[in-house]
Amino acid sequence: MRLLLTSGGVRNQSIHDALLDVLGKPIAGATALCIPTAGYANPGGFGRAWNFVAGQESECPMTELGWKSVGVLELSVLPSLGPERWQPVVREADVLLVNGGDPLFLHYWMRESGLAALLPALDDTVWVGLSAGSMIMTPRIGEDFVGWRPPTGGDDSTLGLVDFSIFPHLDHPALPENHMGAAEKWAATLPNPSYAIDDDTAIKVVGDTVEVISEGNWTLFE
Repeated sequence: MRLLLTSGGVRNQSIHDALLDVLGKPIAGATALCIPTAGYANPGGFGRAWNFVAGQESECPMTELGWKSVGVLELSVLPSLGPERWQPVVREADVLLVNGGDPLFLHYWMRESGLAALLPALDDTVWVGLSAGSMIMTPRIGEDFVGWRPPTGGDDSTLGLVDFSIFPHLDHPALPENHMGAAEKWAATLPNPSYAIDDDTAIKVVGDTVEVISEGNWTLFE
């Protein structure tokens, strides 16, 4: 699986070019599934989930990029279906577009749905994350980003498909708490490397190669 981990979607030419690189084909020739699940656990999340699915998020473009086709993969529905109903659809998709929202809510449904277990088999699939959809791939999100907690309890651990954590929306005007000083304190609580990235930055991961794609601001905390 090839990863494009964004803070604010595919919102500039550099991130768009990185998406084309990991896809290996034009967007118009690629099939996508969008995953809105993370949004439901946030205030206003039901409307934001609709905007994401409908391609109405102009500030953080994902589904509106001109894909050959876009389907909806709602993770909370999958446990009530047999894997033979949904796994072939996931395997056939070129890209998974994963919405922002609450990362632990997304992590819970990634596990419960069975999608997390399927990820290692998706060698040719591209994962494009938006905020929580990117954070889910890291080993830990840090307590600063813990909101919803699963009924089974647990800590701030997530999937750990990469070995670094992500502090998204750095210096976002609507999130004054997401400043560099807060990112430094957050990073100091984690045992692994971490990146603070703004919405014009993404992290491309192909195999063992990690590359920061940016037209904005970012910092690596070792």
